[in-house]
Amino acid sequence: MEAVSHHEKRSVILKKLFISTFYLSAFTFGGGYVIVTLMKKTFVDQYHWIDEEEMLDLVAIAQSCPGAIAVNGAIVVGYKLAGLPGVMTSVLATVIPPFSILSLISLCYAAFRSNQYVGWMLNGMQAGVGAVIMEVVWEMSSGIIKEKQTVPLLVMAAAFIANYFFGVSAIIIILLCIGLGIVTTLSREKQKKGGSL
Repeated sequence: MEAVSHHEKRSVILKKLFISTFYLSAFTFGGGYVIVTLMKKTFVDQYHWIDEEEMLDLVAIAQSCPGAIAVNGAIVVGYKLAGLPGVMTSVLATVIPPFSILSLISLCYAAFRSNQYVGWMLNGMQAGVGAVIMEVVWEMSSGIIKEKQTVPLLVMAAAFIANYFFGVSAIIIILLCIGLGIVTTLSREKQKKGGSL
């Protein structure tokens, strides 16, 4: 009986995971950064599958790994919720909408390219995307600011200054932050072990 209920629960989660990631992927315009805020609203606020701290970790992993943020994020959430079946479900749901839409657009690309109305629509979408990305930045950084953590605040400010004013590549910044995170975590673990002795 328990095995059946566990199987049913898992199938419900997989169904919800497919529908939610399919919906996010189908209606997210402007790249991976835009999907982050929608993932937070769906996975954290609506379904409570993950908490805000896990969402920050998810974004860090998704950005640090090769590939699209949307797909990487779907992999992490899918694996956390239902293992490999969750990964397959979420990745499939994330890939189907853009693959279908881009395949359709590629067939009519010549007509789309010269259409003035399509150009206006794309300009309007770019403005909306900028606003959504600003919301993501505000939501993700507000947690760090509220907790008044000195080191993360300094890292955040230094990363912004390095990228915006000095043109340092985002890849270099991410790799440096990964290295800093590893060093910080190892030093904390060492202090804990030293304190427990």
